[in-house]
Amino acid sequence: MQRLHLPTLIGLGILAIAAAAVPYLFDVSAYVVQMFMQAVTYAVAVLGMVVVLGYTGQINLAQAAFFGFGAYGVALGTVAGDLNFWVSLALGVGTATLAGLALGMTTIRLGGHYLAMITISFQQIFDLVLVNWIEVTRGPDGIAGIPRPTMFGWELADDRAYLLFCAIALYVLVFAVWWLPNTRLGRAMRSVRENELAAEVVGVHTLRIKVVAFSLSALLGAIGGGLYAGGFAYISPDNFNFARSIEFLTATLLGGVQSPFGGVIGTVLIVQMPEWLKHLPESLQVIKDVYLAVYGIGVILIMVFLPEGIWGLIKVWRAKFAKPATTDTSGIAPLDFDVAGAKDGPMLRLDALAKHFGGLKAVDGIDLDVQRGTVHALIGPNGSGKTTSLNVVNGIYRPTLGRVVLDGEDVSQMRPHQRASRGLGRTFQNIRLFATLSALENVMIGAQRDNNPIPSGDKAIRARAMSALDFVGLADRAHMIVRNLPYGHQRLVEIARVLAGHPKLLLLDEPAAGLNQTEKMELVALLKRLRGHGLTVFLIDHDMGLVEKISDRISVLNFGRKIAEGTPQEVLRNPDVIAAYLGTEGKVN
Repeated sequence: MQRLHLPTLIGLGILAIAAAAVPYLFDVSAYVVQMFMQAVTYAVAVLGMVVVLGYTGQINLAQAAFFGFGAYGVALGTVAGDLNFWVSLALGVGTATLAGLALGMTTIRLGGHYLAMITISFQQIFDLVLVNWIEVTRGPDGIAGIPRPTMFGWELADDRAYLLFCAIALYVLVFAVWWLPNTRLGRAMRSVRENELAAEVVGVHTLRIKVVAFSLSALLGAIGGGLYAGGFAYISPDNFNFARSIEFLTATLLGGVQSPFGGVIGTVLIVQMPEWLKHLPESLQVIKDVYLAVYGIGVILIMVFLPEGIWGLIKVWRAKFAKPATTDTSGIAPLDFDVAGAKDGPMLRLDALAKHFGGLKAVDGIDLDVQRGTVHALIGPNGSGKTTSLNVVNGIYRPTLGRVVLDGEDVSQMRPHQRASRGLGRTFQNIRLFATLSALENVMIGAQRDNNPIPSGDKAIRARAMSALDFVGLADRAHMIVRNLPYGHQRLVEIARVLAGHPKLLLLDEPAAGLNQTEKMELVALLKRLRGHGLTVFLIDHDMGLVEKISDRISVLNFGRKIAEGTPQEVLRNPDVIAAYLGTEGKVN
């Protein structure tokens, strides 16, 4: 979670107050005030980059366009439409948010460099519209005479008063963006950034989250643009071109992409560094002559040697003096496994299930029932279709033919997050955790899935997560970053994350993979406890000793078809199973 200790908060508060008071305490020129105003309004737009890129991991190279929507909303509303400043700002922010929503919708099919190209194209189209739609935007000439707002009868005509107003607005928005990761939405955003597939499987509606992130980014960008227009009273297309988007991106990366405080620091440096270099003493004339080159090299060096930005360096320094986080493990409630469900029929039914990849029939017409409260294993040699079957069950793949019926409901065409909301939980052969989040945050993301039968609110989600961690024996490590945990403990965190979602059916894909013998025995004990609580488990594993110890029933696949099914004793002595695994006679071990 985002945490700032009291000394850090006090220091940031003093710094913020001092920065806002500079124009009042010192006899600064109007030019200096304008430079501060530029930094403050730009910083608001950079906060949007922190949300979309830092928190959600989505590339956005069109932030200057959203900045421009806000600025032109204020300019056109007040100058051409004779509207109130606040109404004009609302129109600009609303238009930008809709544009951000539309841009976010492109993430349905696009990501990575393709998404980057889409945002660049959006930015370039916006630039062309500003320059060429002269009847509305006034073209390259821009719009002058933009008035400033009035608050409670006080007209913010004085530059210093308006700068103070913008600074207060920035501080409020910084606090909101800083607090966002501690919310349900913020945790979902960070899960998408860390591992989008895992996020979807544990119940996060990843498309919705990305659309919300783009919309919030656009909203913040437009607020910054509106304040900028009011501050400078004149705007033109040059203020909102692609170069400005790159400037916003650089400020975000320079200061620290995952922190609003870092974003503000990066913005101040991007805006002020060229001015500082231009006004060096005469003794440093050589640097003054090439100040832009020095500025560029400085930015590059900081980004190369400080990959987490300047705020990352501050975090490292602060960690040296901070006390390690401790977890109070007293009063943790036992994990509740009771879930409402149909009383009759199997928990999972695969009805003539098939999945084809072109001419390859990875799964070829499987019929399989997993009875309630049992552990049902799916085994088979490599390439037999086990993991593909599991991927079809939890929605990563859509079936080519057949049906997946969960607790009496056909879920064949549902997405993974929808199946998770019906009580389907899943772990992976290659552990998929949210690496930079704590163990507790990972498990809370599993607990906050839709339709989880627990009270609403973060307090209940946190309590459920702690119960799940306590069940797997990791409550005392709740605040550790999961990538710093041993591999076996990471496997337990992944299981706890699923259990926190109150699953009706637990899918385990090679849960013993990568574990040593001691860890495997602990896993066997854990799975027996799960079975003792009546949880239905459907698992894949190559360790026949483990499968035989915990399974009530086993199904065997070979070349995508079911070749045997029965109790462990029946199946592991079946000649067809022995031939499929070993090609020889004898017992499968």
